Amino acid sequence: MSTEQRHRRASISDVARLAGVAVGTVSNVLNRPEIVAPATRERVEAAIAELSFVPNGVARQLRAGTITTVGAILLDIRNPFFTEVARGIEDRLALDDHTLMLASSDDDPAREAKYLRLFEEHGVVGMLVVPTTQDLDHLQRLQRRGVRVVLLDAPSSLDEISSVSVDDQAGGAMAARHLLDRGHRRIVFLNGPHSIRQCADRRAGVDLAVREAGLDPADVVHEVTLTSLDAAGGDAALRALVAVADGQPPEAVFCVNDLVAVGVQRSLRLLGGTALLERVAVVGYDDIDIASELAVPLTSVRQPTHEMGFRAAELLLARGDEAAVEHVVFQPELIVRASSRATA
Repeated sequence: MSTEQRHRRASISDVARLAGVAVGTVSNVLNRPEIVAPATRERVEAAIAELSFVPNGVARQLRAGTITTVGAILLDIRNPFFTEVARGIEDRLALDDHTLMLASSDDDPAREAKYLRLFEEHGVVGMLVVPTTQDLDHLQRLQRRGVRVVLLDAPSSLDEISSVSVDDQAGGAMAARHLLDRGHRRIVFLNGPHSIRQCADRRAGVDLAVREAGLDPADVVHEVTLTSLDAAGGDAALRALVAVADGQPPEAVFCVNDLVAVGVQRSLRLLGGTALLERVAVVGYDDIDIASELAVPLTSVRQPTHEMGFRAAELLLARGDEAAVEHVVFQPELIVRASSRATA
């Protein structure tokens, strides 16, 4: 074997050349071995082993007209929320022997467009997309070109594109109502920009709960917009709030996601130890796995992440009468733990 062959993927022609047979014979060994003479089959199998040959699945799918790869563009696969969504997608695809190609858009429309193009060029059967904008024209055009699209973690009123989402307004209301019921009348909401649909909906839910309690959101809610929706962002925001309040922490903090809440709890612990951590009520969102394992277990709004991914993949793979456009909206659930104690 030449140096060049050792440093590139072996082709079916390489196998045929080494075994001294026609390319068609190698193809028969791979797909219909029973029709190949035993001696010839053994020679081809030995060549396959020597070259570490792996058939090109994409080329085979294209020839057969059966594509089994699905693309998914999530906001950030580092976030445990999207990791669990991806696992739900993967578990559903596995039932039909489909594979998953995964990418993060980082909430960047240009990056999203890049992966949409790459996945389409690869020849995927369809795409699951957490959209970065409310303008969905590009996804409509994609579907009209024959690539099925399902919106993920985003509602849709479009007649031609299915969607799977969670009622984030209800989730925001649950969190605020819980803090109000525990006597808190000043709530800091560490949120993301309202250009992110989920952030806007969760704030709308908070305001709804405050008004239902006969209060004015302007008097109760202090919203801080974060540029980093992770633990570092939560940590920095809490420290800044304490600094401008002469060292006094807020009485209650609702965080747009659990990663931000983890940062808030870390900051509280470092600023005032366990006593301060236990004094300030903190509520997160998503209920990721570590929420229940923290030093002070985190109250959080649970989203059915695995079910969302599973259902979105199911909609994408639907055929025949089951392929009708659907808009599935899951309901969140408040999981109460020690982090949201009642006021003294």
